[in-house]
Amino acid sequence: MATSTLQVMDLTALKAVLKDLRDRLVPSRFEKAQQPDAHTLQLGFRTLQGMVWLELSWQAESARLVQVNAPRRHGGGSTLAQQVQHGLRQLALVEIEQHDFERVVLFHLAPRPGHSPIRTLVLELMGRHSNLLLLDEQKRITAIGRQVRQHQSRIRPLSSGDVYTPPPALQGLPPTLDEPYEQWQRRLSLLPIPLGKALRETYQGISPALANQLTSFPGSLDSQGRLLKEQLVSDISEPQWRRLHERWGCWLRHLNEETFSLQLEDNGFRLWNEAPVNARDQGVLSLRLGCYYQDHLSKRRLSREISTLQQRLQQCREREQAQRDEQTQRLKDTVGAATLQSEADQLLCQPDPDRDTITRAQKLYHQARRLRRAVPLIEERLKHHDQRLMLIEGSESFLEDLTQADWDDPDERSLQLRNLQQELEELMAPRQRRRRSVAPTGQPQPLEVHTSDGLTIQVGRNHRQNEWISLRQARSGDLWFHAQECPGSHVVLKASMAPASEEAIQQAADLAAWFSRARGNRTVPVVMAAVDALQRIPGAMPGTVRHRNAELLWAEPDRARRQLEGRELLA
Repeated sequence: MATSTLQVMDLTALKAVLKDLRDRLVPSRFEKAQQPDAHTLQLGFRTLQGMVWLELSWQAESARLVQVNAPRRHGGGSTLAQQVQHGLRQLALVEIEQHDFERVVLFHLAPRPGHSPIRTLVLELMGRHSNLLLLDEQKRITAIGRQVRQHQSRIRPLSSGDVYTPPPALQGLPPTLDEPYEQWQRRLSLLPIPLGKALRETYQGISPALANQLTSFPGSLDSQGRLLKEQLVSDISEPQWRRLHERWGCWLRHLNEETFSLQLEDNGFRLWNEAPVNARDQGVLSLRLGCYYQDHLSKRRLSREISTLQQRLQQCREREQAQRDEQTQRLKDTVGAATLQSEADQLLCQPDPDRDTITRAQKLYHQARRLRRAVPLIEERLKHHDQRLMLIEGSESFLEDLTQADWDDPDERSLQLRNLQQELEELMAPRQRRRRSVAPTGQPQPLEVHTSDGLTIQVGRNHRQNEWISLRQARSGDLWFHAQECPGSHVVLKASMAPASEEAIQQAADLAAWFSRARGNRTVPVVMAAVDALQRIPGAMPGTVRHRNAELLWAEPDRARRQLEGRELLA
């Protein structure tokens, strides 16, 4: 699962979002604050058209101000959220302020529209120096997202109770349309450095993404295939300078006139375009940008969680395999019991053996008996390790399912990953600790899909869900599916609700083939049995069953994949 590239919110994106929010959010009434993670605050404002949720993040690599869809209730009890909730209660947002090329936004709130502000929420979008602060009427900090101590910054330490001081002034010149072409070119050509670096160091408001957009146009590559932003300013031709200046003016006109339109691209997004775009046909810009960030951040978080669980499974497998190999070696050592018995017999068969010989023979008999007594114990341990290895192999299959489930919602996949990790920690824990641990709360939530004739198909995505749909929730008449002799999910077709058609049975078999380790094959043998024919194996791990009177079907995993990607079956 590849990690997606995230474009940082720069000045252009900030001004586009602020233009959108001012038109729809001022004035509005503050209602709710919650903190979903350590570096993000979500604020709910009530407008005449309904509730609008903003997401303010001061995380270094993804600092942002965007609109988001109504989030689930989470993080309302955090200290920062409670401070903001108390400080802004029953206040109205009367102004959103941002000056020139600064990436500092001030939300002014007053008792009602037309009154003087009594609270100010400050969001600073400055990379690793990003922060969020709540100020009172005297500009004192009453709540802060990230404390900045004296040893962290001698120029501008920030703590609760301090008087707020703005960030240092920006370096570089503010871009302007009034600057002549010759002067603009001369300023960029002062030092023999790459063009992209010259743009960022000479002028304010130039981010790496914007520099890339400005310098990407037909004919911008040199003979070696280098991008224009990577070429030295001394190597750039006059036609390229002229073309770059045209794009520079186009960007500034969009910035000054606040005419923005969001275009999502493979490597990020663009908010200014040379060709006019009808913004009305695009939807809410700040909300679309919020969906962009949420989607990319969810994929990043999911990738990290998958990598962590993969490492955990690998460690469990290596440890379990080492313990099994140790028991296997001990079982091989018990083969010497017969040799010890024979040596003892030969000692006692000597004519008139002395006391030392008898003692040595008794020791050999004792060693032989001990080895023979160890055989059933070792075989029991081997069985235990085999079961745990099967459990790990099943968990690896579930993880592969989640890794390739691009058709599923990232948040749902993340929840399934956490459930799988919690289950693994519980089942792989020593028995003494397992007895003391708290059983998982809540009802399992397997994947549910609908057949074309309205029946429900349930797919287990971990061991607990497998057992729940097959042995606890199943009813007489339901049909059970599983890839033959292959780790994978249990699939149950709820045929107890109505007779199942051949098409529904084939759909369930295809799903059982896809949610198994045999998904890479063109066709997969799938076992179908009535749930009444299932039986739990005593002493086995959860989700382990045996069956009788089963029927063998042939399924195509790719057919299930196409249905899932097209979302034709999702409940």
